[in-house]
Amino acid sequence: MPGKAAKKSKRDALKRHGTLNPHPNAVTDPLVETGDFFDRDDVVQVKYEMLRRVTVDEQSVTQSAAAFGFSRPTYYQAEADFQRDGLFGLLPEKRGPRRGHKLTPEVLDFAIQLRASDPSLRPLDLAAAIQERFAVNAHPRSIEGALRRQGKKKRR
Repeated sequence: MPGKAAKKSKRDALKRHGTLNPHPNAVTDPLVETGDFFDRDDVVQVKYEMLRRVTVDEQSVTQSAAAFGFSRPTYYQAEADFQRDGLFGLLPEKRGPRRGHKLTPEVLDFAIQLRASDPSLRPLDLAAAIQERFAVNAHPRSIEGALRRQGKKKRR
């Protein structure tokens, strides 16, 4: 039986990797009480077991989803993700924007033109000009990264 330090260490790792179950106490399946193997804190393990209960044990979707602390739509999403990507599909997706949504092509073209007319402009200067012209508060590092990516595209 793992000690408290090992349990905390695992929880820390799950949190660091984005796989810590946000609602471990919602897991009420009897499997939780059967030993140390099943970990209600591990959202990937919980989702997998929820799917297994329906597929192998022929439990209803409603019953399985409830016992593992999820809704039926979440069950069906997990099932589709698992069918498409296997175990990897059960990993939570990163939250937040996937790309520089403030740096539209128009804003980026403006920054490129400014930089072309004055190569000494720093990303901070470009951010101020973008804020003034478009009322968009873009971070200098986002601008710098977008310009770097744009430069790589042109070299190809």
